Amino acid sequence: MNKTIGILAHVDAGKTTFSEQLLYHTKTIKQRGRVDHKDAFLDSHEIEKNRGITVFADQAVFQLNASTYYLIDTPGHVDFSPEMERAIQVMDVAILIVSAVDGVQGHTETIWQLLRKHQVPTFIFLNKTDQEGAHIERVLEDIRTSLTKNIFDCTSSFENGVMTDPIIEFLAEQDEKLFDTFMDSGYNEELWMTTMKELVKQNRFFPLMSGSALKDLGVIECMELVDVLTQTNYVSEGAFAGQVYKIRYDESETRLTFMKCLSGTLRVRDEVSYGADDQRVTEKVTQIRKVNGQTFESVQQVRAGELFAITGLTQASVGDGIGENKETAQYDMVPTLTSKVMFDSSIHVKDMLRCFHLLDAEDPSLRVIWNEQFQEIHVHVMGVIQLEVLEHMIQDRFNYQVTFGDPQILYKETIEAPVNGYGHFEPLKHYAEVHLLIEPAERNSGITFENVCHANDLSIGHQNLVHHHLFERNHHGLLTGSTLTDVKITLLTGRGHNEHTSGGDFREASYRALRQGLEKALNVLLEPYYDFTIRVELDQIGKVFSDIQQAHGTFEPPETIGSKTIVKGKVPVATFMNYSIEFASFTHGKGSLQMIFSGYDRCHNPEEVIEKMGYNKDADPEYSSTSIFCAKGKGYPVPWDEAESMMHCL
Repeated sequence: MNKTIGILAHVDAGKTTFSEQLLYHTKTIKQRGRVDHKDAFLDSHEIEKNRGITVFADQAVFQLNASTYYLIDTPGHVDFSPEMERAIQVMDVAILIVSAVDGVQGHTETIWQLLRKHQVPTFIFLNKTDQEGAHIERVLEDIRTSLTKNIFDCTSSFENGVMTDPIIEFLAEQDEKLFDTFMDSGYNEELWMTTMKELVKQNRFFPLMSGSALKDLGVIECMELVDVLTQTNYVSEGAFAGQVYKIRYDESETRLTFMKCLSGTLRVRDEVSYGADDQRVTEKVTQIRKVNGQTFESVQQVRAGELFAITGLTQASVGDGIGENKETAQYDMVPTLTSKVMFDSSIHVKDMLRCFHLLDAEDPSLRVIWNEQFQEIHVHVMGVIQLEVLEHMIQDRFNYQVTFGDPQILYKETIEAPVNGYGHFEPLKHYAEVHLLIEPAERNSGITFENVCHANDLSIGHQNLVHHHLFERNHHGLLTGSTLTDVKITLLTGRGHNEHTSGGDFREASYRALRQGLEKALNVLLEPYYDFTIRVELDQIGKVFSDIQQAHGTFEPPETIGSKTIVKGKVPVATFMNYSIEFASFTHGKGSLQMIFSGYDRCHNPEEVIEKMGYNKDADPEYSSTSIFCAKGKGYPVPWDEAESMMHCL
């Protein structure tokens, strides 16, 4: 039986140490490494050794009883959470490490929410219970309050393989049928184990074990419980279906596509297809690698449930479905900051862009942007730690020295009311016209498309071109040039010409129609927000309220649990991103601040941001709202506010 297991935690909770113990006990490694000794099996990259943190979601393979486990050790620092989220999507089961000293941290809640979103059965390991400062009961209550009430400490719940009374009573409370059976006929081992497995699978029960990864207490017992209570049912017959979760380039810059086989079998020299239906790509698999840490074994085939890397795919992206799996993964962890890349003028910009395009393939959340107008490279990032790691990566891998500008907030734009947009492109021997309805959509919904154009007005092929061009890139808003979002675009009608329509005519007409609509619209600037949860002593809550209000945030009525007062709310990233330092100072490290990116909403200071960014909508080299018409064999421009009356489809 193949199972993919993920080890996840907030930074410094002991995740990598737990993984090392697990690999040692299953005879995958001969000696246990340690993060502080810089010899951990899965933290093998030089950057990880020097910083003492996990940056990359590396994997290992081990055997336990009748199962083969593919272990993924994920990053714990919030700056590398996109890498962690990509790995979650191929996990069959997860072990969440929580420190008995530090308790549930902000990033722990983020991990938990992602695990619940993707319905990954989860076990909790309460680590560092032997250390001074451990508060086991307090942390257990913290887990029940912040994560789930459906936990039970299974550390002492089995005696000689038989369940003890406390867990029997707990499980009976979770399942009405089980409770009735227990009342009628008492404990039945087979029934209770079967029910427990089902509750774990349904994410209704989260077993908890406690111990110390550093002292090797409870680690293998936790894994044995995972092994007993989980199962997978992958089918190796039928057509191949896979999911890409990672892209890497090896030392020779060979492109490795890491994926999971969801069903069927894949062999070397098989052809696989991927990509959108209208742009499906088919390529041949030239090599299959089973990866274990920094080593790999070349194999001829893989079956359902296995993790592996292949060569031969040149365009597959992280999140792509392969073969019969045509779904593309969507990710919640998105950067809210952008930074300018600074490098010596002696380095040709094409060489630098090549490096960043490789990094962009490996981490698509970077979304590398080349600004042609200012001849600048910009990247999207989660925080300053990620920028520091990027500097080291570029030095180590490409031997280039770069620095980054101070991270800036990544703004977006939308509209407040529906508008029609019209675009016409008719220089000599070219012709295309597009009419769009642009409407505001639900917040954080992105851009959606509908087509109500009749084929008598515009051919299906040309309609598909309009759709394609509207989604081939992010579009600029008019206020700051930031990405347009949260709109629904409907193709109303259009016109082409049998002889003269060619090339990118419909790209030009579509862009101009979109831009012309935005010129007429009431445009709105959006900024990223955090959802926060703050726990402090009662006498500190006044300052917290004051700080939230000064940061232009909002909060719900506070709740008191024990000696702590809990307040939840929403606040702009721009005003709160550095608040943790001040918070730790006035609470003397005893308060709890948890911040989770919650999407975009109206900017709290739009005039200030618009003035600071200084975007000139009329000088954007990539966009024009002016339409081009033709008369007397010559094209001529018509400004956006005059073009509507001249459209041919009206």
